[in-house]
Amino acid sequence: MTYLIPALIVGLCGALAGVLLTVAAKVFYVEVDERIEKISEVLPQANCGACGYAGCTDYAGAVVNSGAATNLCRPGGADAALKIASILGTDAADVVPMTAVVHCNGDCNATQQAFIFDGVQSCKAVKRFYGGNGICRYGCIGLGDCMNVCEHDAIKLENGVAKVIPSLCGACGQCASVCPNQLISIKPLAKHIDVLCSSVANGKETKLSCKNGCIGCKICEKKCPEGAVKVENFHASIDYDKCTNCGTCMAACPVKAIHSCEK
Repeated sequence: MTYLIPALIVGLCGALAGVLLTVAAKVFYVEVDERIEKISEVLPQANCGACGYAGCTDYAGAVVNSGAATNLCRPGGADAALKIASILGTDAADVVPMTAVVHCNGDCNATQQAFIFDGVQSCKAVKRFYGGNGICRYGCIGLGDCMNVCEHDAIKLENGVAKVIPSLCGACGQCASVCPNQLISIKPLAKHIDVLCSSVANGKETKLSCKNGCIGCKICEKKCPEGAVKVENFHASIDYDKCTNCGTCMAACPVKAIHSCEK
């Protein structure tokens, strides 16, 4: 009897809890549209947030319940958009292939390190404690935070600078989110003329810190026949909506800060 009564009490409590859980499950049951699960299954499950939603399941729910566009998944591309449209019974929306680009060309031949960082080998770490380890405080730190988060092996370190391989890039944007100097942007794959510099220092300071840096001379802006190049704060940027890949700005740049990144 010493053990029987406690055992019975525990058993009864367990049974009561089971009944209560069953009742709660019935009362609070929310019917889920099966299309959400189907759409989630055709997504790459990168959960990168590039679509503007918290993850693949959240995006699938938004497509079904809120009418979100079917072509927002960059890693999934046209294939995912086609499958989503098929599940919904609608026409597939066009998908513009995108890729990441690192706006820096300050390699070991163009600039120097201010010191050797012997702490945790992370761009974020050296930026947090020392503001960067390079003479140019705007450039690529080169410790590979972006490379480490890339699930497509689309980023490599080349002579101290991160480089994107467009043919492998899924344009998920995870690399851009971890870069402490905000050097990485997402652009249309078909537009391959890029300014590989992010410095907003004046021309003299830039020349002293990096041979490949944009000096803000505005020659590219004046030469562009489409008005696609704008120079502000000593820094040139390209409006990809206007750019025609003619290469005029690239040819005119006296410091060769503009490159064709088509690969």
